[in-house]
Amino acid sequence: MSGTRHAPVGVIGAGAWGTALAQMLASDGREVLLWAFEPELVERINTDHRNPIYLPSAELAATIRATGALEDLGDCATVLAVTPAQHLGKVLSGLRAAPRDLVLCSKGIEAGSGRLMNAVASQAAPGSEIAVLSGPTFAHEVATGLPTAVTLACSGGESQWDRLAPTIARPRFRPYYSDDIVGAEIGGSVKNVLAIACGVVDGLGLGQNARAALIARGYAEMLRFGETLGARPETLAGLCGLGDLVLTCSSTSSRNFSLGKALGEGQSADSLMADRRTVAEGAHTAPVLAELAARHGIAMPIVTAVHHLLGGAPARDIVSELLARPLRSEQDGPGAQGSPA
Repeated sequence: MSGTRHAPVGVIGAGAWGTALAQMLASDGREVLLWAFEPELVERINTDHRNPIYLPSAELAATIRATGALEDLGDCATVLAVTPAQHLGKVLSGLRAAPRDLVLCSKGIEAGSGRLMNAVASQAAPGSEIAVLSGPTFAHEVATGLPTAVTLACSGGESQWDRLAPTIARPRFRPYYSDDIVGAEIGGSVKNVLAIACGVVDGLGLGQNARAALIARGYAEMLRFGETLGARPETLAGLCGLGDLVLTCSSTSSRNFSLGKALGEGQSADSLMADRRTVAEGAHTAPVLAELAARHGIAMPIVTAVHHLLGGAPARDIVSELLARPLRSEQDGPGAQGSPA
């Protein structure tokens, strides 16, 4: 640890991803305040330096202090929000309003309102300058210190980046600058739904050819949706879009891929969601994403198929419907709204 004492960084949410980010931030000796919902988890982290519920494999740094009181993070100049997307607004409303950098690390779209997380956070945490951290990241790898690169999209532009980059960057955790927070959010949200679809392909035993095709066609859906909502294509071609899509569509370490795989193997969506302690955000995002696509006239047949699958439609029937779609050119651009994918 250097002789300079840094101000503590706050992390809201002690799930696997929040805990991994806290561990990464503490890797240079920085003090981290980690808010956890469960009182017993606060005690275990502070006593045993472990998170036995969500990230049992990691021995946590001594400079991580857990708290169950959100007001303890009120003086942190930088706060990472890592709660499940559907609870973000409620949790942030309990954080004292103050000028700070609020870095959103949850990936999803708010059910009911259809709002991206930056809109939710702007209302719930007035005075905060919003940034979005997104990219191809498995929590256990980040906690272990394996090399990782992410997009850090800053609503405050380069001046916010100049504050945040030194706070977040570590030798094995490399952020890349963007000012496209909409693109960063859309990439992370849409890829979760597509990862469920890829898991279904794996669970049905349809092979790697089919999965690669689905990733490519799903990426086309991501581009169409992103362009309509104002995202830049180059953002979605980067770490927070294509990079994250490839990672989560290819491994059972992804909660969304694992959910899809189980659906493909014949398990029911209701039973799978009821049994899961950790959240597969794509299951919550799929219906609102499908509704937004329909509202804007954007063709997203894979997203729509996942929505129907989570509603109880048989996996094989859904795949058969996708394969029976009319033949067409691959080259219709991302602006081809309403055209079949």
